[in-house]
Amino acid sequence: MRQYVFIIVLTAAVTYGLSWTVWKLAMRYKLYPGIRERDVHKTPTPRLGGVAMFLGIATAFAVSAANPYFGIFWDEPQRVWSILAAVTLIMLVGVADDLWDLDWMIKLAAQFLAAGIIAVGGQLQIFFLPFGGITVWGSWFSIGVTILSIVIAMNAVNFIDGLDGLVAGVCLISNAVFFVYSYLLIRDIGATSYFNFATFIAAVLIGACIGFLPLNWSPAKLFMGDSGALVLGLLMATSAVAITGQLPPSIVGREDFDSQLLGAFIPIILPIIVVALPLADFGLAVIRRMGAGKSPFSPDRKHLHHRMLDMGHSDRDSTLIFYAWTSICSLAVLLMYIATQNGWPGDWWIGIAFGGVGIIACLVVTLTPSRRAPRGDGADTPAGAPTPQEA
Repeated sequence: MRQYVFIIVLTAAVTYGLSWTVWKLAMRYKLYPGIRERDVHKTPTPRLGGVAMFLGIATAFAVSAANPYFGIFWDEPQRVWSILAAVTLIMLVGVADDLWDLDWMIKLAAQFLAAGIIAVGGQLQIFFLPFGGITVWGSWFSIGVTILSIVIAMNAVNFIDGLDGLVAGVCLISNAVFFVYSYLLIRDIGATSYFNFATFIAAVLIGACIGFLPLNWSPAKLFMGDSGALVLGLLMATSAVAITGQLPPSIVGREDFDSQLLGAFIPIILPIIVVALPLADFGLAVIRRMGAGKSPFSPDRKHLHHRMLDMGHSDRDSTLIFYAWTSICSLAVLLMYIATQNGWPGDWWIGIAFGGVGIIACLVVTLTPSRRAPRGDGADTPAGAPTPQEA
């Protein structure tokens, strides 16, 4: 655990220091876009925070290569280098979009290419799903499902990037829960390179979010932009695939593992739950835009965070409510796993009870905004509230 804590602290420190540097350089050389019609902020703000996050992440990977503790996944360097190549590609494309607003088809093509690098070059794919036994698909089908899953996750995270601290905080909470889960999974079923790698990626993302959040909290000095949100989504999907798709039949079929109802399904449920809000926003956006005869990636001002503002919530309240939803849903599933694996009385019902109470509380807070004035036109939006960073 100490090695992972070191990685978190290192990544946070590097990201924090570089975030200040990027912000100062961006302000000095005016590397920020103008205010767009759909934006809710009033002050031009740099969107290059993803560069600092990328460099913090790269530093953590470089340090891990020299640390024998993490040698278990560096024994297969092709996988690690493929992921770093994909992350670098997405970061560069994100920076270009943050500066010049690339066509959505160019960005989508880059996302599929990056996902393909991971699935094919890194040979990290979804091979097994424990639905009433293990289903093994053909290689091309596995590659296709893996690529599609990664692209969806990238866009889902990117779509909610619309309030100060929203993406950084939601991803911090999600990856913290996923880190605990993957760490416990290593303890319960034995360490493998896949599971250690997933835990390492989660630790790196925790550090990157912690280091970036101080400059992104309301009123934000710096936005992460596409270069940050897409990288977060890419790495979150990669860590999820590393566990969800690599859990071998010899482990899932163990009597002490899947004798509990949820034991074999948590590897699939938790990665989905931790990005439930981004996925919901992404799905609703695609349905809404295609129903209107538009591209699913055409920007608008109807995302979940926009609706929260229109209901009368302040930008900070909206962000905190998103944090609460993410925490309740992900912790409920984590409690299910802990309870079933440790034989707690009630087993997975403990998690369901916790989630049920939490969801009711979140619903009450969500449906009772602190003020009644609608904000649909963005006229009352305070300066410093960030722009939606749609893909």
